[in-house]
Amino acid sequence: MVDLKNKKIKVVKDVGWLIPGLNVKRWLFLIFLGSVFMILGLLIIMDVRPIYTTMELIRKAALILPSNVLATVFFMIGAIIFFKGWKKTTLSIIDMDSSKGNNSLLERLYRRSKLNKGAKVVAIGGGTGLSMLLKGIKKYTNNITAVVTVGDDGGSSGRLREEMGILPPGDIRNCIAALADDEDLITKLFQYRFKNGEGLEGHSFGNLFLTALCAITGNMVKAVRESANVLNIRGVVLPTTLDDMKLAAEYEDGTFVKGESSIPEAHKKIKRLFTEPAVCRALPEALEAIADADLIILGPGSLYTSVIPNILVAGITDAIEQSQAKKIYVCNIMTQPGETDNYSVASHINALLSHANGKHIIDAVLVNNSLPSNISEGYAKNGSSPVRLDMENIVPTGIAVVSQKLIEENKEGLVRHSSNRVARAVYYWYRKSVKK
Repeated sequence: MVDLKNKKIKVVKDVGWLIPGLNVKRWLFLIFLGSVFMILGLLIIMDVRPIYTTMELIRKAALILPSNVLATVFFMIGAIIFFKGWKKTTLSIIDMDSSKGNNSLLERLYRRSKLNKGAKVVAIGGGTGLSMLLKGIKKYTNNITAVVTVGDDGGSSGRLREEMGILPPGDIRNCIAALADDEDLITKLFQYRFKNGEGLEGHSFGNLFLTALCAITGNMVKAVRESANVLNIRGVVLPTTLDDMKLAAEYEDGTFVKGESSIPEAHKKIKRLFTEPAVCRALPEALEAIADADLIILGPGSLYTSVIPNILVAGITDAIEQSQAKKIYVCNIMTQPGETDNYSVASHINALLSHANGKHIIDAVLVNNSLPSNISEGYAKNGSSPVRLDMENIVPTGIAVVSQKLIEENKEGLVRHSSNRVARAVYYWYRKSVKK
């Protein structure tokens, strides 16, 4: 059985290998063709008839090469074709979804083939929201580019940024772990934090791993690329910029604060977010991915410290607006104290559009339409409440609203996005939009 997008596809054993798109049959044919040439060469050398007679006629007709040279040429051509086919077949079998489970080799080859032909998706954001999204989206396509904010200045990432002069690796680390094949093991390894040890305490293994690779390769992009090769991740992870970008906010009362981790602590209404330096250059690879995308996803995540920082980078907003991709924003389920107190869905959208200078960067917004009946009391105590869907304020923007159940079931009454539900809703909307 091949289970793809929750559909059961029956494949008769052995006949299933004839399914188009596995990228195996062509290389098996090369092996066969190479074998034929090798056999022909050996038959000529051994003077075996009638094969030899046929080849002799060809030799006489050509009148170019003696038989021993012709035999060598045939054998060498056959050997080259044979080993080419063998190599490609081996790579096709090895380079597949190696996730745990009872799936057969054929099923995994078929799934990998379909995922390789999936839509080109660019997910823009940061924090746990982006990594959550990636875990779900990778089940629909292997053509994923995660464009990650680099404004973090707290925790382990902040210490490494200050001490080592590198881009903060935390959000990048989370995305790499989310896109890894052996997600559980890699996540545990990358998220492991040292509980003691002078200089090590509080650091995560993944942050130190990326920091070391950065020192070896010269920059974070190369470090991420090498780590992706080592961990066999699906897709590409890119920082939005290589510049030393730091965030700052202006509040409605006219006060300012600098530093991503300090922005929510003021508990004031944010008027605008900006960067220091004022102009940070976008990574060219990120701009190329956006331009080439079929689907662009913004969020979910902290609005002012994970999502908006990306569109403040010079070139990102223009690239999104000019891209022919379908564009959707995944709105948060709950308000975030210190950032989006009392925000509705329209408030989130308006903040995005305001920082994008009114440019068209989203076609639709995905919102949650279900909450647990036993929602945790901790949210109210912390000043967090469900984000209200105010259609009357969204309609004038011309942005479509996609309403789905997006939460993960749990007994504690916690409100968390389900990676599977979010990815399914986004991809269904995309496929439906493409057909229009």
